[in-house]
Amino acid sequence: MTLAVTGGAGFIGSNFILYMREKYPDLRIISIDCLTYASNRFVIDKLSCDANFRFSKTDICDRNEIYRLFEEEKPDILVNFAAESHVDRSIDGSEQFLRTNVLGTGVLLDACLRYGIKRFHQISTDEVYGDLPLEGDDPPFTESSPLNPGNPYSASKAAADLLVLSYSRTHGLPITVSRSVNNYGPLQHGEKFIPTVINSVLRGKNIPVYGNGKNVRGWLYVRDHCAAVDLILKNGREGEIYNVGATDYLQNIELAELICDRMRASRDLITFVSDRPGHDRRYDIDCTRLKTDTGWSPETAFSAGIEKTIEYYK
Repeated sequence: MTLAVTGGAGFIGSNFILYMREKYPDLRIISIDCLTYASNRFVIDKLSCDANFRFSKTDICDRNEIYRLFEEEKPDILVNFAAESHVDRSIDGSEQFLRTNVLGTGVLLDACLRYGIKRFHQISTDEVYGDLPLEGDDPPFTESSPLNPGNPYSASKAAADLLVLSYSRTHGLPITVSRSVNNYGPLQHGEKFIPTVINSVLRGKNIPVYGNGKNVRGWLYVRDHCAAVDLILKNGREGEIYNVGATDYLQNIELAELICDRMRASRDLITFVSDRPGHDRRYDIDCTRLKTDTGWSPETAFSAGIEKTIEYYK
């Protein structure tokens, strides 16, 4: 069995490869990544002598190179983690997000269709649903909730999801899609919120928090997300979308204060900055379908996961 992982040098992709290598030592893994600013070579170097691992520096938008790679390796399963994912960067300029997240996904779908594949799994985000009011009893989003993305990043991911689903309906391509809450853990790029808070504390610098800090996010330890994807590949129903939720939802200000307290740093480091344009207020998703179909549930309590993450950045 050969597994292709695009975005394999990214945060979640790297952790997924390590998870799958540990669980399935005989699995052949092809890591595909064009090594952008957000990439990390840790897994590439760690597995460089592994006969069942290959790294290919390839842009998923390069159709000729992707086809050549598929011709050589003939992967059975492809998991598409490859994406531009930082909302602030998408607000400053959306072109690269549209190119990678939409056009790149289209190239991968065509390759899977051309060379045959047992499963194409698309990694998406809960942000495609838009946001909920900070106050009120609005129910969490389900997989049937309408898409209502609020920024160029989430709009590009919503477009990619629809493209994937269209290949299932039009061509019968065996696909699944997962939409996860925010991930945290080792190997995450420093521009993301939790690494920013931790690294600011370590350097004694101000911790920037948008607006009043009351925006709410769900937080999932990255290894639990990897386990969810593994279970979807094994037990998920073809053509389905699966929400990958969390048990821990925190306001940004609560999270910043929690990290300060755990690192024995002064909360005075927290500095409120001008809010992000169109800043989503609150995310909340229902992952009943995932639990019912696969038996998944997160194993890492936030208190344990954040300690591991702090130690990693130290």
